[in-house]
Amino acid sequence: MLDRLERMKERFQEVGQLMVQPDAMADMKKFTELSKEYADLEKVVEVYDAYTKVLDDIKQAKNILENEKEPEFREMAKMEWEELKPERDRLEEELKKMLIPKDPNDSKNAVLEIRAGTGGDEAAIFAGDLFKMYQRFCDKNGLNLTVLDLTFGTAGGYKEIISTVTGKNAYGTLKYESGVHRVQRVPQTETQGRVHTSAATVAVLPEIDDVEVEIDMNDVRKDTYCSSGPGGQSVNTTYSAVRLTHEPTGLVVTCQDQKSQIKNFDKALRVLRSRLYEIELAKQNEEVGAQRRSIVRSGDRSDKIRTYNYPQGRVTDHRINYTVHNLPNIMNGEIEDLIENLQIAENASKLDETA
Repeated sequence: MLDRLERMKERFQEVGQLMVQPDAMADMKKFTELSKEYADLEKVVEVYDAYTKVLDDIKQAKNILENEKEPEFREMAKMEWEELKPERDRLEEELKKMLIPKDPNDSKNAVLEIRAGTGGDEAAIFAGDLFKMYQRFCDKNGLNLTVLDLTFGTAGGYKEIISTVTGKNAYGTLKYESGVHRVQRVPQTETQGRVHTSAATVAVLPEIDDVEVEIDMNDVRKDTYCSSGPGGQSVNTTYSAVRLTHEPTGLVVTCQDQKSQIKNFDKALRVLRSRLYEIELAKQNEEVGAQRRSIVRSGDRSDKIRTYNYPQGRVTDHRINYTVHNLPNIMNGEIEDLIENLQIAENASKLDETA
């Protein structure tokens, strides 16, 4: 660990020199990249410097204890030694966390897609419940959720609803929600009072800019139409809604939340870019191999990740075998505890990989 930290300190000093070079200052993109790297390394170097100072102080205290004959000096050294050990352990733990590989997409905005799965009308109603859960969570945590496109269920809820989530670490916060969410409850349409199992699929994608994923617009077919509301009724009479079809992959993205066709086109293109990025990332993960995939987030949309059991009032996350008995609070958007435990599990997994 110390060798790696020393290399990071050397790189920190190198980046500091590169930032004041004329060619870096003339290239805004390069200067921005260097500035971000400098800021990230600076946090680690500050803690590393504090850690090495504590190690030096411990070494000096130990030396006094081994060689000093005067009882008073030995007692002072012993007291210092006992005070320094907990600080050394604290800084060491902090450095280990800092060395955990970071997902470069964590700071990005997110695309949140919720689709009804097995269960007919009840699945669409559950998809609507999940959307409300995320909407409340975003409201409480300073994130802005904007609906781009939706298809209503015949008995309520949504067959599909696609949104963007903007704000600090939007993707890093919500990325653990990707997968199949299962609900066990008595549906509104059930007359016999029997518990049914239904499901909805959640996909959280990082919002990718045009520098990271280039799209050949010759491969994209653009169609426009009138935006619609519940039951297919027309909301406006202008062709403001946009449908983009990426012909090489067959991906289709629609957006109708804005009255402006240009704004809908821009938002649809951002979603298309994120989906193309997801496809490429899935290929890379496949090459990495199953043994190195995260226990928390494999990236497979077919993974059953969580069960919401209404009769027992419990929610279980199957990835970490974590159960809570506060389902009403969870559905009210209080999912911070679940997310925090998933983050802890993933960090522990990454620490094991880097050990």
